[in-house]
Amino acid sequence: MLDNELLVMYGDRPKTLIKTMLDKTEFLKEVPKNNLIGIKPNLVLAKPSASGATTDPELVSVLIEFLQERNYNNIKILESSWVGDKTSRAFRICGYQQLAQRYNIQLVDLKKDEYVRFAFDDFNLKVCKIVTEVDYLINVPVLKAHCQTKLTCALKNLKGCIPDSEKRRFHTQGLHKPIAYLNKAIKTNLVIVDGIIGDLTFEEGGNPVQMNRVIIGKDPVLVDSYACELLGYNRSDIEYISLAEKMGVGKGDLAQARVYELNKDSKHNQKLEPTEKVQQLARWIEEDNACSACYGSLIHALERLREKGKLDKLIKQIAIGQGYKNKPVETIGIGTCTQNAIHHVPGCPPKASDVVKELENILGE
Repeated sequence: MLDNELLVMYGDRPKTLIKTMLDKTEFLKEVPKNNLIGIKPNLVLAKPSASGATTDPELVSVLIEFLQERNYNNIKILESSWVGDKTSRAFRICGYQQLAQRYNIQLVDLKKDEYVRFAFDDFNLKVCKIVTEVDYLINVPVLKAHCQTKLTCALKNLKGCIPDSEKRRFHTQGLHKPIAYLNKAIKTNLVIVDGIIGDLTFEEGGNPVQMNRVIIGKDPVLVDSYACELLGYNRSDIEYISLAEKMGVGKGDLAQARVYELNKDSKHNQKLEPTEKVQQLARWIEEDNACSACYGSLIHALERLREKGKLDKLIKQIAIGQGYKNKPVETIGIGTCTQNAIHHVPGCPPKASDVVKELENILGE
């Protein structure tokens, strides 16, 4: 797999998706058998993955099986939850304690680890020691929104690799610059994004949206550049992405990227009970057998419009779903199935950022 490549698969079953994708990457060709492999999920707090806050343990279990079946057994799961929660509790509640017992994998609570210092020209930081000893780091973030940085995905997920005192300091520094420098200090070798369920607005979950996708890449800057558009943002909206690129962490130019979609999300498999916030956004939607990936993109786009104070200006309902195939649609249509709509956003599924752009054009803004 090349640095400018991204693999995407759609669906709600990690076991099916991950094995196919990992085979395609051939990433183990660059990993000696005796390497210490670190897996860094997002367990920001003790909430199950269905909340939209944390990495699905099934996804990580499939990754571990893939490694162990190929005789890679020097594996550790590394995490430090936010300052208000215990990592040990997150390991238990999120299903990782059971996972570790099943596969005989060590869980490392980074809150209990020593740290090493990194000094750059205009920024110093502390990183948990064992993270610096890992030979190959697999970053397994959740694709979700964040109340301060708008996006949390690959780059920001490494914030769980620093002491609690540093987490507090990062917030006083505005997060963006520290996050960029953190990724200069810690090299991510592979990113596997859990984009199956992620939160609409908040890193701690509470408004989960089913997006039904997994994304794999080697460059965390490229991954985040792609991910932010899935939530309805532009790369310029997320300062730490451009900062990390300037520091040489990676390259975020999607025009130079090769994105391989290995399948389509072809069925309506929405499992989540919509929260009140999601129900409010759904008032603008006329849905007929929509796939979860497409529907999730529209929900994120509507929330981005709401954040800009533009949602109430929409006077037409938005059509979405396979039920609109080959039918005239006298309104706005989202996705390939609504290509006969008066206003149409193509894509299967479309990016939320493209939906936002088209809706703003319709509103004349």
